[in-house]
Amino acid sequence: MHAQLAEPPDRAVATLACKQHGVVARRQLQALGLGRGAVANRLATGRLHALYRGVYAVGHTRLSGHGRWMATVLACGPGAALSHASAAALWALRASSASVIDVAVPRAAGRGLAGVRAHRLDLAPDEVTVLDAIPVTTVARTLLDLASVLPPRALERALDQAAVLELFDLRKLRTVLAAHPGHHGAGTLARALDGHEAGTTLTRSELEERFLALCDAHGIPRPRVNTPVAGLDVDFLFAAQRLVVEVDGFHFHRTRAAFERDRARDATLAAAGLRTLRFTQRQVIERPGLILAALRSSA
Repeated sequence: MHAQLAEPPDRAVATLACKQHGVVARRQLQALGLGRGAVANRLATGRLHALYRGVYAVGHTRLSGHGRWMATVLACGPGAALSHASAAALWALRASSASVIDVAVPRAAGRGLAGVRAHRLDLAPDEVTVLDAIPVTTVARTLLDLASVLPPRALERALDQAAVLELFDLRKLRTVLAAHPGHHGAGTLARALDGHEAGTTLTRSELEERFLALCDAHGIPRPRVNTPVAGLDVDFLFAAQRLVVEVDGFHFHRTRAAFERDRARDATLAAAGLRTLRFTQRQVIERPGLILAALRSSA
C-alpha cells in the first residue's frame, strides 16, 4: 500500500488563510513546515504579503474588516484578543468607523503596533472567546470595557442591542462586575444595569434619540420605545399616563398617504383608550419647551 501523501504546503496555507479571513502568522506557517527560507520565497513571489512583522496576507492585500481584525490580533501575539470598540463592532453591538483597532494584550507583552490601541489586561479565561475565528473579549467583558469609554446613553444602546441579538446575559454581566470592582467602567455599567431594562429603549432614528435625551435632561420618566400597542408599533409609550408620543420626520410624513395613515393610527389608539401627541422634527430640535409643557400637562 502507498503511504498517504502529506498535503502540499501551499494548499495547507490556503486552507488556513480561508479560515482566518485571508491572513496567517509566521508561527502558524512554521507549524505547517515552512521555514524562514520558504516564507521569504513566497514573499518575493507575491504569494505572501507582509502586513505586520510575522503576519501575512495570502495572495493579495485586499482584506475585509474581519481580515484586518484577525491580522492585528495575530500580530499582537498569543493571548491577544479584540476588545473595546473593535470587539463591540465584531459582536454587532455598536458600529465603529475608527481607524485604530482595540486589542487586549497581556501586561507582559512587548511594544505596541502602529494603528493599534493596546489595552494591557490580564483577562480571565472566561472573558475571552472566539467569534468568526477571531479571539475576542466576551460580550459581558466587552460591555464592561465599553462602560469605561462611552457616555451612559450610548452604553444603554449597546445593552439594548445585546438584548435584540439575544446576547444579553445579566448573570454574566454581574459576574464580570464582581470580578472587577475597580474597573473604570464598573460604576457606569452597574448603574445602567440597575436603572435600565435592556431592550426597552432601542430607538430607530436620531430624532427619537433627541426626544429621549430631552426627557432625560428634564426629569421626564423614561417611556418605552418602539413598543407594540393595540396592534401598532409606536415611537414612545408613557404607560402610566396612557399616552403615546410620535416624532415625525418630514421626509417620511409629507405625503397624503402618510397623513391619512397617521390619522388612522391615532384613531386606533384612541379606541384603545390612549391619547396621542405628535411632534415634528423642528419642534424636537428647536422648541423643546413646547414638548416639555405638553408632556407635563399629561402627567
